Amino acid sequence: MTISKCVESDERVTLKVSGRLDTNSAPELDTELKRSVEGITELVFDLEGLEYISSAGLRVLLYAQKIMDKQGSMKLIHVSPVLMDIFEITDFVSILTIE
Repeated sequence: MTISKCVESDERVTLKVSGRLDTNSAPELDTELKRSVEGITELVFDLEGLEYISSAGLRVLLYAQKIMDKQGSMKLIHVSPVLMDIFEITDFVSILTIE
């Protein structure tokens, strides 16, 4: 998994995640998330290059959503049909904003 961080302003950060978000890589995203969310009001996950997400990856997204519910908004962009199926099966579509 690779993570690219784009700070678009003091309030908005985009994390571009590609590869596989699984048990081995989820802690890396969790660490980057904790470094990135302080003081922001908008968090964007660009998942264009994400090929796979496991339950560990879903937990990180859920954690991010809980943080951003308190301080602003979060959305996922460029979600592939395969990932969308996973979000629908797990009912994350009712929790996350997916564009």
